[in-house]
Amino acid sequence: MKRHILRAELEAMREDDNAAFVAKLTPNIEPSSILGVRVPLLRKLAKQIVREGNAETFLNDVPHRYLEENQIHAFVINEIKDFDECMERLGAFLPYVKCWNVTDALRPKIIAKHTDQAEPILRRWMKSREPYTVRTAIGMYMAYYLDDAFQAEQAERIADLRFDHYYVRMMAAWYMATALAKQPDTVMPLLEQHRMDPWTHNKTIQKAVESYRIPEDQKTYLKTMRRKEG
Repeated sequence: MKRHILRAELEAMREDDNAAFVAKLTPNIEPSSILGVRVPLLRKLAKQIVREGNAETFLNDVPHRYLEENQIHAFVINEIKDFDECMERLGAFLPYVKCWNVTDALRPKIIAKHTDQAEPILRRWMKSREPYTVRTAIGMYMAYYLDDAFQAEQAERIADLRFDHYYVRMMAAWYMATALAKQPDTVMPLLEQHRMDPWTHNKTIQKAVESYRIPEDQKTYLKTMRRKEG
């Protein structure tokens, strides 16, 4: 699918009310670059691009104009079945990722089968000074490394992260709250030791208290652990 054809389809699907809503949630993105196309439609377009054999052309055609094109880019990467190709495409795309909507769309299925190979790459991304590269890495740790592939040092690395960016700290809190539900014996001591900065610590507690996966007695204990910020 050529660029002008895809853009014409996206523009035909635009929803101004939804675009305004997305713009409020994504304040660092120019509103004119948001069409408000619903995510299920973007996923369908990504699958169409892959099915028609146009994935390589589309992935090479960067930078994109619209947020939705970047989201489609993420969904196309998610469909790549070769691990090395997938990680190469991810690395090439990350410099163009400038918002949480796109980082959170990047969940390549192939990583679940290659967690050992992917983990060193995620560790490298964690050291980036680009906030959305770091957020992508944390999101993938949350998606693929909280069950059989979990290692305590992964949670420790995220707890010890100091990156003064709202969307990085929010993802770290989301990860820690999810990890607390799945790996409480490792994560609860990190909270008790105050390993995170106060804001991320408190946000982790907030998300954990709101979670249906955390037992009520644990929620009661967590509420006593809030820290003073600033």
